[in-house]
This record gives sequence, C-alpha cells and structure tokens, in this order.
Amino acid sequence: MAHLLADLNAAMQTLPRVKICCIKSPGEAAQAIAGGASALGLVSAMPSGPGVISKEAIARIASTVPPPIATFLLTSEHSPEAIIEQQRRCRTNTLQLCDHLPATVYARLRDKLPGIALVQVVHVTGPASVDYAVAAAEQVDALLLDSGNLSLAVKELGGTGRTHDWALSRRIRDSISIPHFHAGGLNPANVAEAIAVVDPFGLDLCSSVRTNDRLDPVKLRAFFAAIPHQAV
Repeated sequence: MAHLLADLNAAMQTLPRVKICCIKSPGEAAQAIAGGASALGLVSAMPSGPGVISKEAIARIASTVPPPIATFLLTSEHSPEAIIEQQRRCRTNTLQLCDHLPATVYARLRDKLPGIALVQVVHVTGPASVDYAVAAAEQVDALLLDSGNLSLAVKELGGTGRTHDWALSRRIRDSISIPHFHAGGLNPANVAEAIAVVDPFGLDLCSSVRTNDRLDPVKLRAFFAAIPHQAV
C-alpha cells in the first residue's frame, strides 16, 4: 500500500494512479494491470450499479494480484462487524466504504483490520459533501469522490457513469491532506480536463473501459493514451 497511498506531495509531482473498477475475473485483473492500473476495484453486494460479484470471486481474484497493486473491496455495509467479516473472507488489502458512514465505524475497523487501508467514498452532491469529506479525511487513508446519490429510494453508491461538480471536488482536494481518487463519468474525452481542474492523486473508472460487461482492451488503451504525459 505504500506504493498507492504515498504522501500527497509526491503524488502531485507524478501522473495520477489509475484504479480500474468492476473487475470480474483473474483474467480481467491481469489485463488491467498490464494496461497500467495501479489498483483494482472488486464490487461486493450493492443496492444498485454494475460489477457485483460474489465474495468467493473477490477472494479468488485478490489472491492472483501481485504487490504493489492495490485490491479494493467495495462494500455497502454499515456495520463494522459486517465489513470486517467481508474483508476477512475476501482478503483484499484495501476497503472502499461506498456509503457515508459515522466516524465511530473507522476506529473499529482500524482495531480489527490492522494494515488494511481505508478509503471513504464521498458522493459529491452539494456543499455539504465538502464538510463530510473534510471530517472523513481525519479517519481514513484516502477519499474517493464519486457521483452517487444517497437520497434515492434505492441508493446509488457508484457506477453511475455521470460526472459531478468538479469545482466541489477541487474544494475538497484543497481542504484535505490525504490522497483522493476522482471518479464519475471519466473517459478519454474528459480525463485531461479532470486532471487539470481537480488535480487528483488517482482516477477511478469502470463503464468507460467496458463493452458488453467485459473489460475492453481497446478502450483501456484509449483511456491511458488520453492521460497527459506530464503532471499538471
């Protein structure tokens, strides 16, 4: 995890890391890594959205991923006990907490899962998201700024393919001292602008590099080719 969650100052001097989410097989994991991914997202049960696979599949994929690649278990659970049980079965090195959680959860996770990195998703929907992000940044190793909607009857916790207000993302980035990943509707046409506006530590994507629910090597290459070769 030192490779992925290096200090923010060093990160700003390099190209953003890229996390490919919705990985569904060891073959897709190997393909994403060969294409340049620094992290892989493995999606457990969610109220909505793409990429969900079983705990057994997550554990199988995670076991094939070499260090220093990060394996993110995406969880929608709220109970620390349920999250701990998931991680212990899936054996990823990072937890991506996809719903907004109270601060009391983090201490329990730290106590029971030493060495496991915590990444809190912040769904950027308005100014209140900035306040939540700043508070959460005191508890976790990194934030992931996404375009979900927690107010719907069926929550959207990611995988929407939508962009959000990047000005708010930039406010969050300038208000925290930990790395953050930028997610939501990223594609070859807008990734350079996203980097210029938000200056993220990492980028996170799923649908823009998939075709017919499979990782698409042509789209994967196109995305990496669209990343500026020099840091902003």
